[in-house]
Amino acid sequence: MGELRWRLAGDDGGQGSLFADEELVERHVGGGEYRGLEFLHVNARRIINEVPAASRMPFGYTINAYRGCSHACTYCLSGETPILMGSGRTKPLAEIQIGDKVYGTVREGSYRRYVSTQVVAHWSTLKPAYRVSLEDGTELISSGDHRFLTERGWKRVTGAQSGAACRPHLTRNDKLMGVGQLAAPPGHGLEYRDGYLCGIQQAVDARELRAIRTSTRASVAAITAIVDYPTSPSDEWCKGFLGGIFDAEGSYSRGILRIANANPAIIEQICLCMRRLRFPFSVDRGRVSYVRAVGGLREHLRFFQTVDPAITPKRVIDGAAVKSSARLGVVEVEPLRFDLPMYDLTTGTGDFIANGVVSHNCFARPTHEYLGLGIGEDFDRKLVVKVNAVERVRAELAAPRWAGEHIAMGTNTDPYQRCEAKFHLTRGIVGVLGQAANPFSVLTKSTLILRDLDLLQAAAERTEVRANFSIGTLDEDVWKATEPGTPHPRRRVEAVARLNEAGIPCGVLVAPVLPCISDSPEQLEAVVKACVEAGAVSVSALPLHLRPGVKEHFMSWLRANRPDLVEQYERRYRRAYLASEEQKALSARVRRLVDESRGRFSPPSATRPVGGRQRRRPPRSGPPPAATVPGQLGLRM
Repeated sequence: MGELRWRLAGDDGGQGSLFADEELVERHVGGGEYRGLEFLHVNARRIINEVPAASRMPFGYTINAYRGCSHACTYCLSGETPILMGSGRTKPLAEIQIGDKVYGTVREGSYRRYVSTQVVAHWSTLKPAYRVSLEDGTELISSGDHRFLTERGWKRVTGAQSGAACRPHLTRNDKLMGVGQLAAPPGHGLEYRDGYLCGIQQAVDARELRAIRTSTRASVAAITAIVDYPTSPSDEWCKGFLGGIFDAEGSYSRGILRIANANPAIIEQICLCMRRLRFPFSVDRGRVSYVRAVGGLREHLRFFQTVDPAITPKRVIDGAAVKSSARLGVVEVEPLRFDLPMYDLTTGTGDFIANGVVSHNCFARPTHEYLGLGIGEDFDRKLVVKVNAVERVRAELAAPRWAGEHIAMGTNTDPYQRCEAKFHLTRGIVGVLGQAANPFSVLTKSTLILRDLDLLQAAAERTEVRANFSIGTLDEDVWKATEPGTPHPRRRVEAVARLNEAGIPCGVLVAPVLPCISDSPEQLEAVVKACVEAGAVSVSALPLHLRPGVKEHFMSWLRANRPDLVEQYERRYRRAYLASEEQKALSARVRRLVDESRGRFSPPSATRPVGGRQRRRPPRSGPPPAATVPGQLGLRM
């Protein structure tokens, strides 16, 4: 055990520092059943956190006594954000290294301009995740404190118009600065390489090919086939061809990207490939003709990233102004309702280009400086424990300004994860909420909630108490593969029954439903039937969402465990959500199964009069019904 000083500012959506500036943090290494975990004991400055109204969550306040979670669900880990490198290529943020060159910006006169800058630090931390969606389809995953450059200056992802959380933050009136979503690189497979060699060959005089020597007719035929145009070129061949011919005869200077050649047939082949890959272009014809890529910096970067020329000095954008016609208006800022490892870096300019928009250096670097964690470590196995949570809840409920609003628990990390058996913070909080007659709800996957049944029943005599369980499937193989570390789903069904029998209304979220893995008629019928029989007061289904920050990890798992489904998932999840028709169909199937099951079973009623103190002002919302919880289940487990 060691003691360190930790300042952590702007957690929980930027409502000010969670921990006092000079709090002692005790580090405890887990042993026995907690081997492999590390617990960071902190004293929270506050524990009841207000949810920004812009989030559209069906609850106004949350309590999370822990940060991080000792469960290990496949679909709740971070992914990658492409960063624009000094070479013009992209690299995932998590893979950036100190000393790398990336693009940042500097102000020169009336404009910001792109410049290459060096990475001087790189680290990660665990933060509540938000998704920022832009008009052109760009999606960014960040913490609520992160800042992006808008047409009206730097703005954080979340904030408020007044009160302690007042600060400039993103709204639907904002437009981000940059070029928008960065393109994916080519595959560099055989077809790409053939196209590249053909492009190089077509651009040079035949006399210069004397370096390719062979003495067999078969080899001559093979080389001829490589450097000839294919009858029906593929996209990858076109990418390689444009990359090769640009390296040989292309140029990029003062915002002009062009490829020159005197052979009309080659010019036509260039035009064919440009059209095939949907690059806007024009042609200046003459003794030497020029194919020019038009559309400004956005299209130039898309060209470089898509065809990947090998000569990187030809693809630098230093000095280009940060202006673009890209549709980068903010469409939505949405909390993902779980924590993710968030990576950040420090550059010489104080910013960098994240998926095509200008991003400020503002993640939680002090976390590493004051906790003494090594650069690049994340908090996957390091759980922050707010050891004074019970005392803080008691004090905050007693404050004159508190009006008894509903509080949702389990909106960020599971309050009944394994370490709750060690620290008993959730039990203490439930007791305090019950004594204060303050309404609350709990979302969990853990049967450990039954340990506190006596306190939940006592609280339910005085106020409104609601529980919801996440039970995605009863399929043994699927559970073992996708939710290692969580209680057996059959035990969760039993817990639903116990809670409802004890007078605690408990619903079920069948979530997430995994296409072709846990969505067969037999699988859905089994879980719905069991939940209805257990007396669940509501049963609703949520299909798997693969947002940036989740998709990359899940697809990696899928390739390793179900390679037969990779192509189908890539087709069905071109965006974060399944098509709306599929979502509606799943909801309809589950509703039908619920109706059929309720026709066979008569679950005990959990309805009873609910007491509670008179509120001094209306709460922003009541307890979140399971059927109205938006998005994918938001627990990091």
